[in-house]
Amino acid sequence: MRFTGFTNNLIRMKNILLFLFIGLFATIGTAQTAATAHEPENEGWLLNLEEAFKESKETGKPIMANFTGSDWCGWCKKLTKSVFVHKEFKDWAKKNVVLLELDYPRRKKLPAALQEQNRGLQQAFRVSGYPTVWVFHLDKDDAGQFNIDPLGKTGYSKTVKEFTSGVDQMIAKRKGAE
Repeated sequence: MRFTGFTNNLIRMKNILLFLFIGLFATIGTAQTAATAHEPENEGWLLNLEEAFKESKETGKPIMANFTGSDWCGWCKKLTKSVFVHKEFKDWAKKNVVLLELDYPRRKKLPAALQEQNRGLQQAFRVSGYPTVWVFHLDKDDAGQFNIDPLGKTGYSKTVKEFTSGVDQMIAKRKGAE
């Protein structure tokens, strides 16, 4: 009798462990799919700060980070429609900046690593409203920590020309000061 109780407990433990492993692998698989499936809202934008840093170092261009609430922020959607989707902006961006999208959605889920990165940058730049667009240079110290050299920030603009001329002024001001 005692042996049968032990066997039943052992079988229950095996079932519990099997259930936990299945749940764990399902969660890992879903997280990996979500991480690889996530795309920026606008073509040509990067999502990862390390990638933007690498491209910025290779090209000498500053990073232009768009802090956005892509699925809920009306002004963010207006900025995208009035500026970011136009060929004129895309051509200008290729020549002048590295594009980085930092999204804070409410309805869609970002991978945890992306959420953590975006939260940290939101705090570092003290962003409290959307859209906020920061232009900056990055460097790394010997410990691998980023050092931010901000050039300036902007928000919504009605036209591509208005937006790009404002960013051009930030970049030119820094070049003139060097």
